[in-house]
Amino acid sequence: MRILAVADVESRYYYDFYTPGKLAEFDLILACGDLSRAYLEFLVTMANKPLLYVPGNHDGDFETHPPEGCICIDDRLYVHNGVRFLGLGGSYRYRQGTYMYTEREMARRIRRLWPSIQRYGGYDVLVTHAPARHLNDYDSLSHRGFDCFNGLLDRYHPSLFVHGHIHKNYGVNIPQRTVRGSTTVINAYDHCVLEIQ
Repeated sequence: MRILAVADVESRYYYDFYTPGKLAEFDLILACGDLSRAYLEFLVTMANKPLLYVPGNHDGDFETHPPEGCICIDDRLYVHNGVRFLGLGGSYRYRQGTYMYTEREMARRIRRLWPSIQRYGGYDVLVTHAPARHLNDYDSLSHRGFDCFNGLLDRYHPSLFVHGHIHKNYGVNIPQRTVRGSTTVINAYDHCVLEIQ
């Protein structure tokens, strides 16, 4: 399965410089938050393939006006062509707002997903907006990752962990791909092309 992962900024390559057929190579699109509704609707329309998304901390209007034609996997386990995707949107709470959580609140969300995770025998891809703590994150509250994501990785060993929230223009040494144990970690800022069996 060939996947286009996107997050945080509208990719000029797939938006401003789009040409017909440019998205044809993908079987699926994953959106990791903080993208406009118009952009997500454009991608799902032009690709004519499923687009799964989780909201970012700037997507508060998605509660009342979600992007049409897209599938929200926030707080759920979604299976597409036999691949199990677990979605957890939002960021660390640094002010009042929708889709912002404390560590305890995010851990509670994960506990509510345990029955689904057990029923499906785990999951293959963790899709979030925020990163895990000490894995592509920063110490500032606004860009801190969640420690409970590390527990999810250690317990279930998914093949991929795809997140956004950490913009590549924050620093020169921000990696797009890293590895933690048997999991490949992807910072989907702008866009990244992935493959999964």
